[in-house]
Amino acid sequence: MFNYLDFEKPVADLEGKILELKKLSESGEAVDVGDEIARLEKRSQDALREAYRQLTPWQKVQVARHPDRPHCLDYVRGLFSDFTPLAGDRAFGEDQALVAGFARFRGESVAVLGLEKGNDTQTRLKHNFGSARPEGYRKAVRIMELADRYGIPVVSLVDTAGAYPGIGAEERGQAEAIATSTSACLGLKVPNISVVIGEGGSGGAIAIAVANKVYMLEHSIYSVISPEGAASILWRDTTRSKDAATSMKITAQDLLGLKIIDAIISEPLGGAHRAPDVVIRAAGEQIATGFAELGAEPIDYREHRREKFLAMGRTL
Repeated sequence: MFNYLDFEKPVADLEGKILELKKLSESGEAVDVGDEIARLEKRSQDALREAYRQLTPWQKVQVARHPDRPHCLDYVRGLFSDFTPLAGDRAFGEDQALVAGFARFRGESVAVLGLEKGNDTQTRLKHNFGSARPEGYRKAVRIMELADRYGIPVVSLVDTAGAYPGIGAEERGQAEAIATSTSACLGLKVPNISVVIGEGGSGGAIAIAVANKVYMLEHSIYSVISPEGAASILWRDTTRSKDAATSMKITAQDLLGLKIIDAIISEPLGGAHRAPDVVIRAAGEQIATGFAELGAEPIDYREHRREKFLAMGRTL
């Protein structure tokens, strides 16, 4: 059974009935229920299709935050081979919210950076719910410097509500660490590709997402602040988060139209959590396409990145 979102209630009711009939059939308490199950499965698919036909920005926020959505380490396992994680920033300590290391992508060496939320209580606490501290971003800088030195492309996987705002993080220079990591992305002499796989929250996301190619999953979000945070600032009322989500233009569709991102990766019907393997393969295809496009002719990757980000917001 899935964790159903509030707008998925019609689907939840139908799938609950299907499960009940299947259990009765297996136990022998009901016979000749195959036709009824098939009818309900069709109704369930139709209801799911209708629910996802035109999601509101707030509903997309809910899907992007779905607890069963595949996270960074799922993509690492599904897309990369020989992944060798590296730990520590060589200054303070290790931050497990930010996964970093080297691997092979379709036979080629790559550096991998990713923000991992965790998928149960134990791993969420271990990875601090995907909110990195300064040492996480300094680790990212260390990996990017190594990649640059050896001419290894970089792939980053973004899924965070934002950088960790705790007192200790602020004392250790959170803002400086984010700025330095952002600068390191911009200065890479090798190609880099970033994929927003869930939430792309504020500086905590942009610190590893200033890339030659930036992609988003169909139901992911990317914003300078959470809808709840924006509603609290603008209206001093977090119940207006739905209004904030609409006004902020945080969906993949909005951001593609604004030329903030380069492409949208389609998700299976019902979101990435319903078919993780499918969406992970789709992300891999898009990453491969991105590297092929970047390698099609010799370019200065730093200049390409500079022009890409300076062009954002231009009207002339």
